[in-house]
Amino acid sequence: MEWHSKGPTRQQQGSATEALAAEYLQQQGLQLITRNFHCRRGELDLVMAEQEWLVFVEVRSRKANALVSPAESISWRKQQRLIAAARYYLHRYNGYNRPCRFDVVCVSTPCTGQPNLHWIRDAFDAS
Repeated sequence: MEWHSKGPTRQQQGSATEALAAEYLQQQGLQLITRNFHCRRGELDLVMAEQEWLVFVEVRSRKANALVSPAESISWRKQQRLIAAARYYLHRYNGYNRPCRFDVVCVSTPCTGQPNLHWIRDAFDAS
């Protein structure tokens, strides 16, 4: 019996979506520092720089007919995990001397299959 995959895995789709978001943000003038920073406290999809700013980017994707938009899918608990991971990143790489912000890139895929990107600057703060 052979196993036939029915398309990319969820992890492959997520990686492709993050690559798309990183490319989009680089076209907007941001510089990629790292992708998929993992620590015990959580994961940061993208860490980027925009002038003096250090930007922590959460990439969210949904199909166009999803009940919840990509932005709405970031719960308070998810925000707290992102903040904790960012604090660890800053501690580890001595980044406390830079202003920071949390951005979100929402990717929705309509029936046409061509993804739509929506960049939300300063989507939430660490307070």
